Amino acid sequence: MKILIVDDEELARTLVKTFLKDLPDIEIVGEAADGFDALKKINDLKPDALILDIQMPKITGLEMLQLIDEPPLVIFSTAYDQHALEAFEKNAIDYLLKPYSKDRFVKAIEKLQAQFALKSSQKPQLSALQKNIIEDKKPDRIVVKNGTKIEIIPLEKIIYVESYGDYVWIHTPDGKFIKQQTMKELETILSDGFLRIHRSNIVNISQIQKLELYEKQSYQLILKNGTRLAVSKSGYHELKESLGW
Repeated sequence: MKILIVDDEELARTLVKTFLKDLPDIEIVGEAADGFDALKKINDLKPDALILDIQMPKITGLEMLQLIDEPPLVIFSTAYDQHALEAFEKNAIDYLLKPYSKDRFVKAIEKLQAQFALKSSQKPQLSALQKNIIEDKKPDRIVVKNGTKIEIIPLEKIIYVESYGDYVWIHTPDGKFIKQQTMKELETILSDGFLRIHRSNIVNISQIQKLELYEKQSYQLILKNGTRLAVSKSGYHELKESLGW
């Protein structure tokens, strides 16, 4: 099993290499100090698994995984246990809370090897870890892949989002970007300062200019950039309740 170590702290990477060196059937194919370098090495080295830190400069480990079509198996290694549930929802095999012992690390690797042998995508059980969640910290940005570039979009720059099958178009002053994510998932991220006005659209409240009657009992929302969006009945009630219209 080929493993790539991704952590911005050199001491943390050295510790993982030390723990791995005596374990059977494992090859360390490389290491990376940030998400951008890790993406390149995942593409070049094709590792079977990652030992992945979450909080890193530039982009987080969770954001990095969103940019990979078929991510490797993952063990998260981090000091921030509030990310545990989100980590496991992304098919992590295990979650190591720093500082951890070698025994705890070896148990995580054994889980990884078993999963690798099964070649299964079954998600681990979350119940034993949910009690360790301290807070549910919502992200303040969205990371998208734009051709060969990676764009980091602050939430406040999003004008509106529209659904596109299993993807979404994210509209910003700098253009629109496509991301493989459902509207339901994105609605959870965009809960503060945004409204779902239609099954196909989520809008930034600060970008709303006015609401117009389009035809009998049918409304359109007009944004500050001139975009017109259809408003569903439930979206109309949400607008009235949230904005006091």
